[in-house]
This record gives sequence, C-alpha cells and structure tokens, in this order.
Amino acid sequence: MNLDPVIFCGGEDFFDNLAKKYKTHQKGLFIMTPSGAGKTYFCKRQSEPDWLDGDEVLIASGAQPKVEDKWWDQGVPVIERVEQRCDVITQQCVDRGFWIMNSINFWLKPDAIVIPEWDVLVSNIHKRQKSGNYVGGLTDSHHEQLKISIRIISEWNTKHGVPQFKSIKEAIEHLTS
Repeated sequence: MNLDPVIFCGGEDFFDNLAKKYKTHQKGLFIMTPSGAGKTYFCKRQSEPDWLDGDEVLIASGAQPKVEDKWWDQGVPVIERVEQRCDVITQQCVDRGFWIMNSINFWLKPDAIVIPEWDVLVSNIHKRQKSGNYVGGLTDSHHEQLKISIRIISEWNTKHGVPQFKSIKEAIEHLTS
C-alpha cells in the first residue's frame, strides 16, 4: 500500500480549528490504549470537550489513512510508517496543550496506558462491529493482532515506567488530579 505523502508545515490553521472545538490545557497529555478500550465512546460522551479522539485528529491531519483503506491489515512496514507519522501529530497536539488518546504509537512515550481486561476489549470490539456504527479499528477477526498490540503497549509500563490502568476513567483521574 502506498501512503499519501505528508508535507510537514506549521499547521497553525489546523490546530487553531482544533482549539475551537476542544479545550487546551497548561500541560498536554497522551493516553494510549488498544483498539476496543472505549476511546471513541468516552470522547463522544464527555461533558466538556477536554479529550480528543486520536483517530479523528490523525485522519484529519493526513497522518493516518482513512478507515476504508484498512491500513492496519497492510503489514508491519505500513503499520510502522503510519505509527511514526501519527506520533508527530500526537506530539504536536500535546505540545499545544491538548489531551489526546489513541491506539497508534511508535516512539512517543504516553503519559498513561489503559489496558482493560481481555473480555472487555473483545466484547467492546464485537459490540462496535455488530452495531452498524463501526468506524474502523480491529474487528472480531483481529484477536491475534490485538494480543500483539497489547504486548507492545504493555512495554511502555514494564520497560519505561508509564503508569498502566484498567479503564480510561482511572487513567484520567490519575493524570488530572
């Protein structure tokens, strides 16, 4: 799969428009989770627009291909290229005081990771897929890929000391209290 080229520029219009929709904070934050942890669900239902759903921002910026491209099924070289591009945009969001959560990461150290119980992840993925509102990400046929993702995300805790939580709510309470 050929990815659309990325041209890096100031992006001030992009981030100014993002700031019209979401709050910025004195310190930006990044929470990383595997697919199915509830990022989109949480972000759509938050009472204040504090947290950005990374997929929305990463697709809008061009760093992440559109869902229809199913880039996560294109093999490790494509996945790693997308992850690296997304890290740049995530870092730019954090630098500008946004709070963002996503599942895509290559080198950018998160402030917290969330890894729900396996049964919760599988159930959420199944519900999302069957709801008719599926917007991308791993499906019921991606359990092995999900296990690999969890192992990689867990290494942020075991190798780098990033705090790990079972729920998005717990991670947010830890980071914002």
